Parts: sequence; structure tokens; C-alpha cells
Amino acid sequence: MRIRIVDAFTDRPFTGNPAGVMLLNDADTFPDDSRLQNIALEVNHAETAFAHPLPEGGEADWALRWFTPAAEVAMCGHATLATAHVLHTTGAHEGPVRFATRSGVLIATPAGDGSVTMDFPTAPLTRVDPPRGLAEALGAEPLTVLDTGPNVGDLLVELADEKTVHGLGPDLKALAAHSARGVIATARAEDPARGYDFVSRCFFPNVGIDEDPVTGSAHTALAPFWSERLGRPGLTGLQASRRSGLVRTELRGERTLLTGRAVTVIEGELLA
Repeated sequence: MRIRIVDAFTDRPFTGNPAGVMLLNDADTFPDDSRLQNIALEVNHAETAFAHPLPEGGEADWALRWFTPAAEVAMCGHATLATAHVLHTTGAHEGPVRFATRSGVLIATPAGDGSVTMDFPTAPLTRVDPPRGLAEALGAEPLTVLDTGPNVGDLLVELADEKTVHGLGPDLKALAAHSARGVIATARAEDPARGYDFVSRCFFPNVGIDEDPVTGSAHTALAPFWSERLGRPGLTGLQASRRSGLVRTELRGERTLLTGRAVTVIEGELLA
């Protein structure tokens, strides 16, 4: 079986968020969960995506699952983008692709410029009181804290400014106590002329990811949060990790469109 490493939400190798992608072309079901988890641990990226084709005539074209090195997750944007990129660049699928996932049917549509737009459910945001110890664990005082619902499973934390987000050095062990997956820290862009409207960083210690480079699923929460504050549905977010990446978002009520590009950097064969 072929396995690929794809950098997502970027058009340059060694930036964006790397994901493993395996297309199980001859399978009509997934291998045992333990095998999928072991492969994801071996790949050791934030997520490894596994996909197999579905029979024609159904509501979806491919079944898709995502695993971190430690656990299966309910939603992953960058590995979905990476999978769509592999399907289209290898000719395994043409045009929009419908993925059957734990988060429902997700559609990824390629464009002529090489970008892919994904249709994801908008995260339901519920304002909550800052949990005791969150500020100390994060290393900054929250302005606003919101729960992002079961699909995303994070706390969305608004901070004072972009400089504060860039300067975070959280206590990851302490941070793990505050949400199912982790914490999204965000602030308004200091200078929108730089090409982005808001900035974020994502810490997911509960699923084995200290800091995720670029997180599509987090932007299903960031999009409604910032669209309400900035007064327009279409925005661009910078995820300010060391690798960095841009995510274009468009809020459409209960759905959020996420657009980005991807590049395959490694291709090999699974021997075990």
C-alpha cells in the first residue's frame, strides 16, 4: 500500500501541516483499529488519514478516518485537505469528492489554481466562564472563553492581542485538564494589510499533539467567532505555529467553507 506525506494549508514543502495519507483502494472496509493506530503512530504526524472507496450510488464516494499518534479524532481539516489533494493529483477521483466521516458527509471541491475548498459543519459556540487555572496553564489572561461543541472538542480562548498569541508558552500538562482535545488561542490581527484577519495557535495535549501546525477543524470555530466580530463572512486566518499556514474561511450559517492548498513531499510503500 502506498503512503504519502502531504503538507496541507500551504503551497510550499516543509511548511503548513503534514499529514499521512493512505488510500485503501482494494478495501471495502477499514483494517482493525489497532492496525490503523499503529500506522498513525509510526507516521507520527498530527494526523494520518485512511480512506477507501465506497460503492457508487451512495451519499458518499470515499470513507475517511483520521488518527493522531495517540487516538482517533472526530474531525480533521488538514488531513481531509491532504486526502483530497492525493485523490485529485493521482487521478483516483475527479471533481468534488464526498467523504463519509464521523462528522457526517464532508465535501472537498478542487479549483483550477490547485486549492481545495472543504464544506464542514460550523462549530456551535457556547460562552463559558474561564475554568480555574486556565490562565496559569496557558500563560495569558483570557478575554473570552467558548466551548466549541463535540466535533471540535476544544476551548476557544480569545486573548488581548496578536503579540500575546505569538508569545505563548503553555504548561501542556496543566492545559490538558481543561477540554476534551485542547485549546485554541486567538486574537485579532494587528495589521490586516499583512493578508490575514485573525491569528491562532492550537494546543492538543489530550490527543498527543503539543502544538498543531495548522488546524482546519479549529477554523470551523474561529470562522463564526471572528465573522461575528469583524462583520463579514469571508476571512483569512494565520495559524502562527513554527511551520505556519493560512486558512481561508467563509461562514455559511451551519456550514463553514475552508480553503487551502497542499503539496505532496514524500511517497513510499508500507511494508509491514
